[in-house]
Amino acid sequence: MRIFWVLLFSSSISTAEPVGDVRLAPGDFKGGYDKLDYETDSLSLPARTGIDADLIGNIKSEHLGLPSFSAYQQEAPDASAIALGRKLFFDRRLSRNKTMSCAMCHIPEQGFTSNELKRPIGVEGRNLKRNAPTLLNVVFNRRLFWDARESNLAQQVWSPLLAKNEMNNPSVGHVLEQLHSDEEYFDMFMNTFGETANIMNVGQALAQYQQSLIGGGSRFDQWYFGREKTALNTLEQKGFAVFMGKGACQSCHNIGDSYALFTDHQLHNTGVGFEESMRKDPKSITVQLAPGIQASVDQSLIRSVGEEKENDLGLYEVSLNPMDRWTYRTPSLRNIAVTAPYMHNGEFSSLDEVIQFYNSGGAPNELLSPLIRPLNLTNHEHLALKEFLKSLTSNNLPELVLDGFAAPVGDVL
Repeated sequence: MRIFWVLLFSSSISTAEPVGDVRLAPGDFKGGYDKLDYETDSLSLPARTGIDADLIGNIKSEHLGLPSFSAYQQEAPDASAIALGRKLFFDRRLSRNKTMSCAMCHIPEQGFTSNELKRPIGVEGRNLKRNAPTLLNVVFNRRLFWDARESNLAQQVWSPLLAKNEMNNPSVGHVLEQLHSDEEYFDMFMNTFGETANIMNVGQALAQYQQSLIGGGSRFDQWYFGREKTALNTLEQKGFAVFMGKGACQSCHNIGDSYALFTDHQLHNTGVGFEESMRKDPKSITVQLAPGIQASVDQSLIRSVGEEKENDLGLYEVSLNPMDRWTYRTPSLRNIAVTAPYMHNGEFSSLDEVIQFYNSGGAPNELLSPLIRPLNLTNHEHLALKEFLKSLTSNNLPELVLDGFAAPVGDVL
């Protein structure tokens, strides 16, 4: 049953090209997976070696295209706290059955999200109703989660730790007892905070690591803010013109005079949530079993072995205001080329699908944002916009990924 759900919620992702010595993509490119002659190019786990990064130095560095860290920081940077937070982030023992870590949904080489699943799989194979957002530059988000229900990284961490379908811990106390009983964690918390693990400092440590995942200096930043005229090619520059003009992308994905977070920090109804809520389930679903081998599975069988996916009303679930139905937080577009799938539910697997959705005017509904309208982009404008978006990948992303590879994985009971 659990394997079936993984197959059901998987999506065929157009993976990114390798960058430097790091493959920023799933371990096995899935292009051509629907063909019988598909050949895997999986990387062996022993080859997944890393290099510790200077994460506190990363925080203190200036990143071209990004605002000052001090204006957004939630925790005063501390090298010891970052190291503790990194250890917690990759530790599978923090879940109830000791199998799930934060990093299993926010995978370093997959842009600190999960490229291979529309929606992540939690403890014991339980499905989640929303896509795993990237943690890159998360410190600059004014609101957290797709429905903006949190604003503080240190508080946010307890939601996945306690959620029944994520890490499934029965209580805060249960998590703390696990940490108190581990001699290494006991010493690390005492050395870092001068006290044993508690509800506040566990969140603070995890927040310290997450806010260190900063990346700017993309080719766009070099061209726009660094004034390097050759950093973008002619097609990418045309794409920027579409982004700022006919595409009206900047209406929600803002670019400032001295930095660009590519978000307005607001929530909008694009129609994706509405369309999913109103969509009738087909009588059967096609499931990819192996390269070139598919099976049609009847919905009645699916319902007999799995749980129903929860309906998702977005901000309404927080505010209870009917006008907030199907509104979701505007994500940053930084590193968009390596953080597929897209939208709050992972609806789209490629940038082409996203651009086509907006080009058609979204999904009409009575609460659709007035910013969403048909764009009438030509094929050339569509291509140019896609190429521009691919220029937003941070130049230090391989360094952050290799650091993730170097982190200890807690798997000893």
